[in-house]
Amino acid sequence: MKASRFWFWANRLVAFALVLFVSNGANSCPFCSAPSLTLSEQVAQADAVILVKWVGGEPAKISDAGSSDFEVVEVAHQPEGGKLAKGTKISLIRFRAARPGDQFMLFGTKVEPAKVGMEWGSPLEVSKTAYEYIRNTPKPGLKAAERLQYFIKYLETSDKMIADDAFGEFANAAYADVAKLSAELPRDNLRKWLTSKDVAPGRLGLYGMMLGLCGGEEDAKVMEDKIFEQTDEYRLGIDGIMGGYLLRTGAKGLALIEEKKLKDKKAPFSETYAAMSAVRFMWQYGDGRISQDRLRESMRLLLDRPELADLVIADLSRMKDWTVQDKLMSMYDEETNIPSVKRAIVRYMLSSIKDTGEKKLDSATSGGAAAISASDTNSAVELPEHVLKGQKCLKELEQKDPKTVIEAKRFFIMK
Repeated sequence: MKASRFWFWANRLVAFALVLFVSNGANSCPFCSAPSLTLSEQVAQADAVILVKWVGGEPAKISDAGSSDFEVVEVAHQPEGGKLAKGTKISLIRFRAARPGDQFMLFGTKVEPAKVGMEWGSPLEVSKTAYEYIRNTPKPGLKAAERLQYFIKYLETSDKMIADDAFGEFANAAYADVAKLSAELPRDNLRKWLTSKDVAPGRLGLYGMMLGLCGGEEDAKVMEDKIFEQTDEYRLGIDGIMGGYLLRTGAKGLALIEEKKLKDKKAPFSETYAAMSAVRFMWQYGDGRISQDRLRESMRLLLDRPELADLVIADLSRMKDWTVQDKLMSMYDEETNIPSVKRAIVRYMLSSIKDTGEKKLDSATSGGAAAISASDTNSAVELPEHVLKGQKCLKELEQKDPKTVIEAKRFFIMK
């Protein structure tokens, strides 16, 4: 394999990995990889939550998993009529090495029939501080923004379990709920965390976005220095820092990111992809800080990057940027374009002919270009120019590459 092709496919794999890494649901932080369940969610789902201390156990043998013995220290909650109380002894299958007095939390689930009792999960070792934190966490039923207020003060606290969980609460939260707390976010700490080597890299995306919500000019400078520092390393969270930077600087900051991350083909691929993610973020959450036309202009710059082209084409379709129909048709026959790029071009054209304004031409996806014609509407003049051109382009593609068009239509979903 030629070196250029090797790096092409290497970059494709990186792009796919990045998409998986940052895709954790539409209702969560755009720049975070969040835990599946936070501690407060585990508490809410459990029928019983108790604090216990280790008092002994039997080590495992060849044919026996052993056992661990605990004594209840405090009952946080249990089902009505439950008989758990301070001093109650509980023995669990499987030996866990510990010292007498070490404290753990147990989450229990009722087992039917009721006489069987409670099924306990794996013991979770906790400090006294962690137990108090968990016991006092707001219930998930509370409004999200109100719940998040509790966790702000625990971000980057010295107890790792608590710090990890507090981060998880924000990582699982919708951007809109975090944005409501902009006046309460710890601006000085956020600025410090972005430049600290002690903060886990996976948290920097969230902290960058948060600083963008609450910061000022000096904070924008901190983010700018971080974004444009010279490095060839893959940087977790730099997309969120770019997003926060754009929240603060708008079109002025976008011009700098374009110059150094989007236009510069010597920029590391991961940095370019991060900048692309920041543009997407501003499109979805920027609330007009940068105009839509300006964001479309930025995204179009990446059409000349083969390793990103199919993703860019999909984004331009979601942005309803129909100005590149001719360019995409010229790209279609380029030898460097892989099948996924060709399918993306077909889907772009399918989307373009669906964007008719108030008219809903649902036959477009099932019948292709031929399904929309002058006879299907009151007058062909009513159709926007990009729809007419899209019809023409699709007809041309159906004639020269029917197999790809069929494949592209098979999984075409209009969003």
